[in-house]
Amino acid sequence: MNVRFTPMAAALGLAAGMMLSSVAHADTIRIAIAGPFTGALTQYGDMVKEGVDTAIETINAGGGVLGNTLEAVVIDDGCEPKQGPVVANRVVNEKIHYVVGHVCSGATIAATPVYNNEGVVMISPSATSPLVTDGKNYDMIFRTIGRDDQQGPAAAEFIAQKVKPQAVAVLHDKQSYGQGIATAVKADLEKAGIKVVLFEGINAGDSDYSAVITKLKSVGADFVYYGGYHPEMGLLLRQGAEQGLQAKFMGPEGVGNPDINAIAGPAVEGMLVTLPADFTADPANASVVKAFKDKNRNPGGAFQLTAYSAVEAIAAGIKGAGKDDPAKVAAWLHSNSVKTPIGEISWNKQGDLKSFKFDVFTWHADGSKSVFK
Repeated sequence: MNVRFTPMAAALGLAAGMMLSSVAHADTIRIAIAGPFTGALTQYGDMVKEGVDTAIETINAGGGVLGNTLEAVVIDDGCEPKQGPVVANRVVNEKIHYVVGHVCSGATIAATPVYNNEGVVMISPSATSPLVTDGKNYDMIFRTIGRDDQQGPAAAEFIAQKVKPQAVAVLHDKQSYGQGIATAVKADLEKAGIKVVLFEGINAGDSDYSAVITKLKSVGADFVYYGGYHPEMGLLLRQGAEQGLQAKFMGPEGVGNPDINAIAGPAVEGMLVTLPADFTADPANASVVKAFKDKNRNPGGAFQLTAYSAVEAIAAGIKGAGKDDPAKVAAWLHSNSVKTPIGEISWNKQGDLKSFKFDVFTWHADGSKSVFK
């Protein structure tokens, strides 16, 4: 079929093309949520997703970012380090410019070189290992949570000043996150003159920790700090109680998961855990808390508000840069602060928060927690 082109047809064609172009470019800015959405640590991914979803809904309801709406893309890494680069390359191939995640430190450490080299802004709301950023000279990597060397001293100071145990055992799961924070706690306890009678790794995923509990009893440990996640901590608590271990347990935010109650049973009562401060108690966050609750989401978990704040930081960076350009967004974030539900946050040269507050909470058998007084 022959088509005759006239000036009018050309004009109409140009107008149609402009309309299509407008539709294509003023649509969405995608943000990947990278974390565990299968496996034993799924709930941590769900916490982050709740925060991201609530932030995106709030921002979109307010007109979006530079006229564009935000859209979440969920990508599962199973909390597995080997999946970190796989997920990162998928993000790059799908031309997604921004990531909230990864959730677990091991997967985060493995993924960050890809993001930094390929110009993707990544903000982790939960990966606390110093190895995510130390000595890397990354430009595109950020966090909205403190590091283990901020959390570790807070735990050690609390143990030394409030608990004052006679003999502390420090255990870890031999992984980047768990071993890293356990090492930091051990070092700070020893600086404070607290005797560490045992420092040992356990195998994550095992179902029987009787041997290590026997060892804890033999060294007379009256306080146990465990660096790792809730499945192993739950078993340590339950099996310790069954074997008559008389010791108080404490862990980092990785053990602060409601699922630990089903694993540990009544033995979870009184467990101590360091978590981000309870930002839901800040009256300035009333509207944010309401937005969560309106969707039947919990704003009070370990990572919901840090994830919400990561999205706010991305949105602020895009607005500050004046365009959806991740390199310019990263440069803007390095030079500015952002008002978020976790406070006015700003980053140092390597993308770590300049300050972050961890509190100590007491965990209860009904699944609730309370700030230690």
